[in-house]
Amino acid sequence: MAIYIALLRGINVVGANQLAMKDLAALCGDCGFRKTRTWIQSGNAIFESNLKEDAIQRRLEKALAAKMNKPIAVMVRTPAEMRAALEGNPFPGKEGSKVAVLFLAGAPPAEKLDGLTGPGGEQVRTGRREIYIYYPEGQGRSKFKLPVKEPGTIRNINTVTKLTELSGGS
Repeated sequence: MAIYIALLRGINVVGANQLAMKDLAALCGDCGFRKTRTWIQSGNAIFESNLKEDAIQRRLEKALAAKMNKPIAVMVRTPAEMRAALEGNPFPGKEGSKVAVLFLAGAPPAEKLDGLTGPGGEQVRTGRREIYIYYPEGQGRSKFKLPVKEPGTIRNINTVTKLTELSGGS
């Protein structure tokens, strides 16, 4: 059994796409994942599975689509990959709530994004399967739109740090 972290796209605290974390944990159990724990109401689950990443992603996306009546993208990482994403943060001196990590299924289009800046001073750097964005005024105030079409999901560095710790990746 290996430990994995699933990051769901578009699961919200209020409004559309609400999914209680107890329901997410139950859904993960129904998918055959063991020892599921969730963290904060934004679609983060940590569990054990014998499956590989792509099989976990497919199984969880299928179960979520049935439950939510719409597709929900899922990005899957191991604790080591989550730690590597944290260690790869190109904005280490910046406030954790103002640095976001967009987790992707594959490699980002670095030639179009690395070094990109936004109208509010936002800065973009690419990683292995991540895009890092620094929002000087905070993500909620930003008008910056990242020109990426690939499905992904964003977590701030504080959340990445906590998920790394909870998964044993610290």
